[in-house]
This record gives sequence, structure tokens and C-alpha cells, in this order.
Amino acid sequence: MNEGHNLPKIYKERHRLKYRSTECLNCHHPLDISDEFCPNCSQLNSTKKLAFNDFFNEFFAGIFAYDSRFYRTLGALLFKPGKISKDYIQGKRVRYANPYRFYLSASIIFFLLWSVTHEVESPINFDLEGSAEEQKEVDSILTAQGIENPPLEVFLPANDSISTPEYIAEKDLDTMSFLNARIKQWQVFSDHYEATGMRNSKVALDSLNYSNSRFNQWFYRKTVNSKIFGSDANLFWSYFYSKLPFIIFFYLPVFALFIWLLYLRRPFTYMEHLIFTFHNQTTWFVLFGIAVGINTLFNSNFATALAMFIFAFYLYKAFRKFYGQGRVKTLIKFIIINIIFFTLALLAFIFSVLASFAIY
Repeated sequence: MNEGHNLPKIYKERHRLKYRSTECLNCHHPLDISDEFCPNCSQLNSTKKLAFNDFFNEFFAGIFAYDSRFYRTLGALLFKPGKISKDYIQGKRVRYANPYRFYLSASIIFFLLWSVTHEVESPINFDLEGSAEEQKEVDSILTAQGIENPPLEVFLPANDSISTPEYIAEKDLDTMSFLNARIKQWQVFSDHYEATGMRNSKVALDSLNYSNSRFNQWFYRKTVNSKIFGSDANLFWSYFYSKLPFIIFFYLPVFALFIWLLYLRRPFTYMEHLIFTFHNQTTWFVLFGIAVGINTLFNSNFATALAMFIFAFYLYKAFRKFYGQGRVKTLIKFIIINIIFFTLALLAFIFSVLASFAIY
């Protein structure tokens, strides 16, 4: 009997016939002596006692098994557009890496490579609220001087060239429309920050005789952020870039919904469209990751332009292979899909920028 003939050498020992059992040690399912694995829970049918070298055997066997799926998945993604998605929805899944895990791995490697090869300043933590020690120090100084609600002049620097900004009381804002009131409030906060350089919202609101509501604190912080980003935009964009992997991950399911609507008459479920979308985005990461590496080596951008052309052709072939439609119909839908993609990408970008600024 040639049991274990196709297994790696490091894996053969535990597969030997002499270690077989008639009952699964994991789920107690009855087995035949010829069963290598339990048909109920898939555990290896072996009674061999664990030895020290079993740890290394299992470790390296796991690496070899993963590498096999990795190379098979990568090869199908790059050189056979649409095939891996077609195989996956037809049930041929064990031979390939999980599409979502593979996507996450590719995106992490891509953005890591991008951050290494592109000079983007890291976001700086400005501590806009100030530390507890700083707050206590300010409070103790003001209390010692008998000042509970300090006027704006207390925080003004000793510089005669700086004029006192125009002040509007909070009660006067209540008489205005919401939009006009926010514009005036932003102007008051902006002038205060420019005059004092104060980033602590609580102290700033006290000095302006504004209530310390959550909205006022948030609005003051955003006003300060807008002034800081206005002088150094890299601070915000570096923060935004760090969130791009998550933004793209949540964008793809929305994009897959529009593909599902476009191919509504085709016998595909939404999840099958989503798998196809993730596979294509993974290919994008791989291609442009290679392009980034080439651009870095040769100090040029020709690889990026080439990758864009290759990916556009690849995507057309993937749509044709996966959905099985003719050239003309595929081309028309391919154009429509790209219009939808870039429209959604623009909307997602605007929303993400606003959301990132709001929570920064």
C-alpha cells in the first residue's frame, strides 16, 4: 500500500497505517482503518503520540500548503482574468486562498510599500484638548489671580501689533440663521486661535465666554484643525492615507451592489459579484505594487502608466470571462461600470475626506 505517497516527507510519519484508529479522537465518529481523515470533522486519523519534531513538521507542512495556494491564486489572478472568480463560485475553493484574506494581505503590502517609497509626513498629535496637568496649571494660575471667566485679553500675547479680533457673543448667534451663525462662530474661533495660538478648546471657550458644550468644543477643534491644515496640508493627507485601506474595503461592497444591478438578469448572487470585485481589486494592488517597485528602482513613472493600461485590458477580459457575454455587450457594460466606479469613487472620496476631518 502506497499510503502517503503524494505527501511531503515531513508529513508521512503520522499518516502511517500502524497509527490508524477505528474511531476519530476528536469527534468519536466511527472510521475504517483505511480512512486517512475523519469524514465528519476532517481531522487526521492518527494515534501517534506528539513528539518534539511534530511541532516543526506541522509548522513547515502548513507553510508549504499555504505557499501552494498562494502561488496558485497569484498565478490565476495575474494571467487568467476572471478564472479564479469563476472557479470559486463553482465550488473549487480549496485550491485557492480565501479572496478576502488575500485582498487584505495584498492591500497591506501595497500600502506599506507605498509609504516606504513615498515621502508623506506622519500625522502629528497636537493634543488639542491639552493634558490634565496643563489644564490644572492653567486653572491654578487663573484662580490665584481671582479670574474665573478670563477675558480674551488674558491669553493675548504681549505684542502691540496684534489687534483684538471682532467678538460676537454666543447669545447674539442665537438670533441668526443656523448657517450664518456657524460662519460667524467660525470667524470668532478662528480669530481667537490666530491671536492666542490656543488649542485647548475648554480654556478657549471660557476665555470667549462661550458655553463648554460638546458641539462648541468640537467646532473649536475643527476650526483649529482647518487653520493648521491650511498651513501644512500634509498633516491631514498623511492621516487620510493611513485610512485608505479601510475606506477601499468598505467601498467595494457598495460598488459590487451596482455591478449586481447592471447584471441583474444574469444568474449571479450579490456575494458572487462581491468575490469578483475583491479579486479584481487584489489584482490592482499586485500590479500597482509591482509598478511602485519598478518606479523606485528606475526613478521614473513609466511603470504606473503601463500598469494602468494592463489593468484596463485585464479588467475587460475578466468581465468577459466571468459573465460569459459577447465582446460588444461586455465592452458597453465595461464602459458603464467604469463611469459608475469613478463617480462612486469621487463621492466616496469627498465623504471620506469630510468624515476624516470630522473625526481627526
